[in-house]
Amino acid sequence: MASNRLIFVVTNNATLGETGRETGLFLSEAAHPHRVLTEAGYSVDFVSPHGGPASYDPNSLEDLDDTSYAFYENPAIQQALKRSHRPEDVDATQYDGIFYAGGHGTMWDFPDSEALARLCTEIYERGGVVGAVCHGPAGLVNVRLSDGRYLVDGKEVACFTTEEEEAVGLEKVVPFLLDARLSERGARHTKAEPFQAHVVRDGRLVTGQNPPSATGVGEKMLEALKESG
Repeated sequence: MASNRLIFVVTNNATLGETGRETGLFLSEAAHPHRVLTEAGYSVDFVSPHGGPASYDPNSLEDLDDTSYAFYENPAIQQALKRSHRPEDVDATQYDGIFYAGGHGTMWDFPDSEALARLCTEIYERGGVVGAVCHGPAGLVNVRLSDGRYLVDGKEVACFTTEEEEAVGLEKVVPFLLDARLSERGARHTKAEPFQAHVVRDGRLVTGQNPPSATGVGEKMLEALKESG
């Protein structure tokens, strides 16, 4: 493969269910893997279920660390996020990996995007790396391989947990509980204590539990990319 190009998938959904509250991409969950992977020489293209603008979760814009601030203040990145590609318009053969950034918004628009699922399957089955963090694994719950099995079936994964969902008071707002859904798909869900970093690599699949796991997901993806490249 070795195109040194990656897809970062971001949500278009800016509404938190029926609450009237805003949601979207969780900034640090894109910024930290982006820094790790671009510093290693990879270029990143942003893709979203419908293409076009990706909004930030307002909660993710508070108390920015240096990495998140640099990402947020980078004009080229912000322009790219406003003009994210549709999955239908992307050639999977041009990419070494795909990463699903989190944020609660993903729970509504990642799972049912068939084009996004096809893109992921094509990249993975060509030997590419798949990564996701926090609510990003919502993009994996309906991804099937060519033999009909779910991509996560039999694989160790991490994601935002039911305990964490309860801690933020959204367990009744999200359309499903992510850890339970992944387990239903045959994944072996693992977790750390709420809001503690936890990253799992199972071959070419890398997943992380929450925002503190974002850097680690980028690092483990880089490890997998070097091995598969």
